[in-house]
Amino acid sequence: MLHAPHSLAVQSYAPKDMRGGGTVNVDGFGIGWFADDGYPTRYRRVGPIWTDPALERLLHPVRSGAFLGAVRSGTVGMPVTEGACAPFADDDWLFSHNGVVLGWPESVAGLAEELPVVDLLRLDAPTDSALLWAWLRHALRGGAHPVDTVTELVRRVAATARGARLNLLLVGRTVLVATAWSHSLWVRSPGAGVLVASEPCDEEPGWRPVPDGGLLVAHTTDDGASTTYEVGKIAQPEERSQV
Repeated sequence: MLHAPHSLAVQSYAPKDMRGGGTVNVDGFGIGWFADDGYPTRYRRVGPIWTDPALERLLHPVRSGAFLGAVRSGTVGMPVTEGACAPFADDDWLFSHNGVVLGWPESVAGLAEELPVVDLLRLDAPTDSALLWAWLRHALRGGAHPVDTVTELVRRVAATARGARLNLLLVGRTVLVATAWSHSLWVRSPGAGVLVASEPCDEEPGWRPVPDGGLLVAHTTDDGASTTYEVGKIAQPEERSQV
């Protein structure tokens, strides 16, 4: 995340493919991982990732089977706070959203109406990403399947917020679900693991673009010895007007 040629730190000030979603990612960052006890741990801060002198020392001893890192380019009108930075988390999941929900908040008011009032009062921040996470978390706690739930969320938001960019990433202990919806997404499988990134972090062979409208699902064995993934689709870009 910090030392690759095109690491997360580099992508914060020199991203290559923002798809019109800004020019830099300097409004905050976060790193999450599953600790030895099996529960997610995260570190989030406001400001550019490269300005944090503690981050490298913090991450150096960490060993985990799953990491999620994100840098933020805040949307106009949304707050620049630690709570607005991914990853969002509960006892079982880490989540990030790369993109923007157009027409916020009216376009997704229907999603908000389905949530318990307490969940709305406890939003990490009054942002589109935080609401998407709250809806997803509520569904997962109710027993919904992670792949089906992520897919449903993308379809519903795309239908009411036309032109939204919805790269969602949901990471559990042994499963990863990612969507490519009007934003760049790449995958590489080095050895027994899987790397998923908005932009390739190095020049190593094997990086594959996830097609626009694509759904990536990865599964890891319980002992972490191997990870496999497959790429399907949510909808083709030309089908979106009918989603």
